[in-house]
Amino acid sequence: MGIIVANLFLTLDGVYQAPGGREEDPEGGFAFGGWQAPVSDNEAEAAIEAEVGKIDALLLGRKTYDIFASYWPHQSDDIGGTLNRVPKFVVSGNLTAPDWAGTTVLPDATAAGRLREEYGQVHMFGSGVLIRSLLAADVLDRLHIWLYPVALGQGKRLFDAGTVPATFRLAEPARTFPKGAVSLVYERAGEVETQEMAAT
Repeated sequence: MGIIVANLFLTLDGVYQAPGGREEDPEGGFAFGGWQAPVSDNEAEAAIEAEVGKIDALLLGRKTYDIFASYWPHQSDDIGGTLNRVPKFVVSGNLTAPDWAGTTVLPDATAAGRLREEYGQVHMFGSGVLIRSLLAADVLDRLHIWLYPVALGQGKRLFDAGTVPATFRLAEPARTFPKGAVSLVYERAGEVETQEMAAT
């Protein structure tokens, strides 16, 4: 059985919108597209490239798919080569004829979960809405957060209204990078428990 890994570039205040460029996703009047590069560095970028190298299949939500499909088919670097080569899956209720070669449309998170029966590592990037759906369906195996030292005060947030309560455990040692970014890999650890803090 394989695993589904969600990679998400996240600010300190939980925003994942448009890390890669000013015009990537201006929805809602978002003013900070392209926030990732100034707080990234060579070591962080090498780690991301290594993560991409693990991909056996790529899974995306519709909006991220549209962003990727307009850019990556025209790139021939190592990341572009990998993304163009591996099978791609997009969860969408209205996409019928995907343009990016090697793409299959899936109807929902449950169907996406079945990809683990065919592929060793199914990776996602972005796709916050789909991540929440996969968590709700309990088919997301790892949440890989790339946390960057910037707060924006606006934008799409991963754990927004409607998030299913859950706890997580660290699956790998945290890794830090020279400009302050941190790589955090979590696995689901069950329901949320509550208790009183012990008096000291």
